[in-house]
Amino acid sequence: MKFIDEAKIEVVAGRGGNGAASFRREKFVPKGGPDGGDGGRGGSVWAVADENINTLVEYRFVKRYQAKNGEKGHGSDRYGRGADDIELRMPVGTLIRDVDTEQVVADLTHHGQRVCLAKGGKGGLGNIHFKSSVNRAPKQATPGEEGEARCLLLELKVLADVGLLGMPNAGKSTLISAVSAARPKVADYPFTTLHPNLGVVRSDDNHSFVMADIPGLIEGAAEGAGLGHRFLKHLSRTGLLLHVVDLAPFDEGVNPAAEALAIIEELRRFDEALHDKPRWLVLNKIDMLAEDERAARVAQFLDDIGWDYPQPDDEFEFDLTTPRVFEISALAHQGTQELMQTIQRYLDARHKLLVQQQDVQPAVAEVSIANGLIQPE
Repeated sequence: MKFIDEAKIEVVAGRGGNGAASFRREKFVPKGGPDGGDGGRGGSVWAVADENINTLVEYRFVKRYQAKNGEKGHGSDRYGRGADDIELRMPVGTLIRDVDTEQVVADLTHHGQRVCLAKGGKGGLGNIHFKSSVNRAPKQATPGEEGEARCLLLELKVLADVGLLGMPNAGKSTLISAVSAARPKVADYPFTTLHPNLGVVRSDDNHSFVMADIPGLIEGAAEGAGLGHRFLKHLSRTGLLLHVVDLAPFDEGVNPAAEALAIIEELRRFDEALHDKPRWLVLNKIDMLAEDERAARVAQFLDDIGWDYPQPDDEFEFDLTTPRVFEISALAHQGTQELMQTIQRYLDARHKLLVQQQDVQPAVAEVSIANGLIQPE
């Protein structure tokens, strides 16, 4: 299925039915009085988050969703029937904006969440509501209200605990395929990844987390160069970023440190909040370096990018603040298990901290953590 992460649709709620102006006409009942019923309400349009849907492709082809109008009122105190609502099932992680006001209408963050996109109009009042001691035969009735109509922009941001970023061919797809059941395309040329890939990493029998791989970034991505800029938004909900660096590029003229700094600058230019997320360095393809050269190559790289953070000591309590550096080979599965175990410890410690800091139930906190909606103070 083609991955679609943006769509524009129009939603129109149903109009309420008109109220009835009617009088009781029955043998042997003179002056029966008003008996006009109310109109039924118009149908509303709802968005429902569904974890079984992964793309917005359906909304690329059907652009307009209109609910039915309510039935008009009738005599003999009969009310009109309300119209059925329309439910639009969307992937979890969909952000819905009003095109005209640019306001966020809904943010679907968990399975089963329902949000009203367009409210149906109320039914009109029948003349039974207007009778009084001085108006025994009211002839007025009110029309039904118009339903809401909106033009909406749907924007899917995948939900993941960990996001991978880096230059094309840095080894992101190889890494996610090595630690999860995801099988993205892997090849020896740039831009093999054309859309985000999600993989569930099982660190042990009782723990797992979701990892997201997006197309590689290049310099100028914030202005639209390459493919990665279209998918940087998918990293906004992650709680941790892994910056994958090719430490042994095939082209000798490539400077890994310069490429790493370019990626960091693109993050800053695209979104300051994304730039400020916790970000760890993952130095990949160390198996391509001679063992006696690895330590010197890593030290030189860290010095070139100005890395002066000491590796934290987590013997007693996991440190959430200090960035980390890992040396791995995704292809040879060297260091990948240690990396996954450390990520799991980080996510567990972050979960515990957020539950303590936020006055929320653990289940709600879990959703917020996974979506990157809550940040430690």
